[in-house]
Amino acid sequence: MTEERPGAAEAVDSVLGALADPTRRRLLDLLATQGEGTATTLAGRLPVSRQAVVKHLAVLEAAGLVSGVRVGREVRYAVRPAALDTTARWMATLAARWDRRLADIKRVAEAAERDSSPTRPE
Repeated sequence: MTEERPGAAEAVDSVLGALADPTRRRLLDLLATQGEGTATTLAGRLPVSRQAVVKHLAVLEAAGLVSGVRVGREVRYAVRPAALDTTARWMATLAARWDRRLADIKRVAEAAERDSSPTRPE
């Protein structure tokens, strides 16, 4: 994460922590599908109470995954993709590093195999 902007590691940690809970992932899926929703409407689609949904939404909001806007007496939540984008970039960088490491291991193993195999007469 050293190549990312300052605070990116903490942002990724926060996103991964928020997404570790299946109810929060489901809330994020619902919001992504619906566009927006209130705690009441979201609770109607989940097997948890409205109060539990509010707590889960607070975690998602703290991680930067959703934002809430007050409209009258309701708070309407919507997905904020920036935090997911940062996390996806981190994961892609990590995957690329592992791909390079595995390619290096393969190259070394293939060279060792070539060096240890008996020479064939031509």
